[in-house]
Amino acid sequence: MTHLSREQFEDAVGEALDAVPQRFLDRLDNVVFQVEDEPSPEQLAQACVAHGEGELLGLYVGIALPDRGEGYGWGALPDQIILFSGPIQRLSHSREQVIEQIRVTLLHEIGHYFGLDDACLHELGWG
Repeated sequence: MTHLSREQFEDAVGEALDAVPQRFLDRLDNVVFQVEDEPSPEQLAQACVAHGEGELLGLYVGIALPDRGEGYGWGALPDQIILFSGPIQRLSHSREQVIEQIRVTLLHEIGHYFGLDDACLHELGWG
């Protein structure tokens, strides 16, 4: 396991976000990016039902872009893309692996925002 401070981890998330192609960033609307230490029991239960057992590295909470109807957004809270620093660091053996896992997890969750399912994301290498 590799340990980054909260600040180092958040900086790495910011750098990964900066590396996302602008054409995708331009289409993100009403989304907040968050870092949490660990997923809550509710988040784990939600993810385990959807994806099976294992560590939860990130989570997209919201309504995917293709599923939004007319009038979406009137008073809607922002969608959330959450990265969990504890699980990401536990699965990594070096700083480079942490940074790569942040990148992949961030792209995976952004993919969910755009309506991509897990099978498609795995094919793209954003597992």
